[in-house]
Amino acid sequence: MRARPVDTDEVVELAQRLVRARGQNPPGEEAATVAVIADECRRRGFEVALDEVAPGRANLTATVGRGPGPGLLVVSHSDVVPPGDGWSGDPFSGDVRDGRLHGRGSADTKGGLAAAIVALSTVDNTVDQTPIALAVLVDEEELGLGIRRFVRDLSTNSHSACLVIEPTSLRPVIAARGDAYLEITLTGLAAHSGNPADGRNAIHGMARVITEIERWHDELAASPHPLCGPATWSVGTIGGGQATSTVAAHCRITADRRLLPGESADDVRIEVEERLAALDLAGRGLSTEVRMTMDMPGFETPVDDPIVDNIVVALTSAGAPSPIPTGWTAACDGGFVAARGIPVVVLGPGSVAEQAHHPDESVAIADLTIAAHAYASLFQHTGRRTPA
Repeated sequence: MRARPVDTDEVVELAQRLVRARGQNPPGEEAATVAVIADECRRRGFEVALDEVAPGRANLTATVGRGPGPGLLVVSHSDVVPPGDGWSGDPFSGDVRDGRLHGRGSADTKGGLAAAIVALSTVDNTVDQTPIALAVLVDEEELGLGIRRFVRDLSTNSHSACLVIEPTSLRPVIAARGDAYLEITLTGLAAHSGNPADGRNAIHGMARVITEIERWHDELAASPHPLCGPATWSVGTIGGGQATSTVAAHCRITADRRLLPGESADDVRIEVEERLAALDLAGRGLSTEVRMTMDMPGFETPVDDPIVDNIVVALTSAGAPSPIPTGWTAACDGGFVAARGIPVVVLGPGSVAEQAHHPDESVAIADLTIAAHAYASLFQHTGRRTPA
């Protein structure tokens, strides 16, 4: 089905307003962004509901179509990472220059969100349309408070399929890695550095832990997923000790473990504990604590699932350069939805590798246009009831 015309100027203007609404997380300042989305969706006649997940932080659901379900679920997020250093201009300018929308969140993922909202306006909001629900969730960039709250009431029959809006360079992602954050703490015994044998050095012990994690990372590289690549380890932070002249009694690291589709974060935590036990840190007088501070499942959708074919057709009709399904090394909220038995595809304008979380983040206006037309084509096809 050929998509109805989508006004690119509408997409760009809305995306600019969303970028200028900021929404940094941390510390969790999504409220202004959610207010813009709520006002825009109500103005377009969508049914809007807000669910406060934490003080001042609300998930938003906007629904179009009042026919029987289950219908399509569209998932996005209202937060952006802090801009950080290295910008050549205002990180929240929302300016358009050289055919690109600039600003934090332009690619990840407010440009795609604006395209989806405008595309939803092409769907008849009547009882002749199966419902399409747009869920814009808080805290995607940190601990996933929004998606964890949202999926509590989801089941296999809640929705026919799910489109997650993230920057995928306009390629349909049918498999993505998950993620787990682990915190490892070693506790030893402080002593004067003049006689270090009187103490139990936690930093020395942690050096062995880090070496083991690096070895484990290399082992994982030998077993890549065909679409997502291998599981990975990366130590992100380290801290410990109290003074140069004192044997370090404490040391803590945090590490990022990327999960393959179907891999359990709990199983990874158990294996971490087993590998630490094999290092015989207790024999060095060190106690060990392992905490998982965040986990996000990966997912894989069969290439022959109807939602995949529908999205490929929609992308082709919109003139996307490469509509071939692929995999993703990043993680996203889609894994939580897939865990409820709902097939998931991730699709959006912009590049997660080249633009998302980078200084001078931007997205091509041409890509926003293609995304909006593809979304409109998909929404019209999946939202249309089959005559009896």
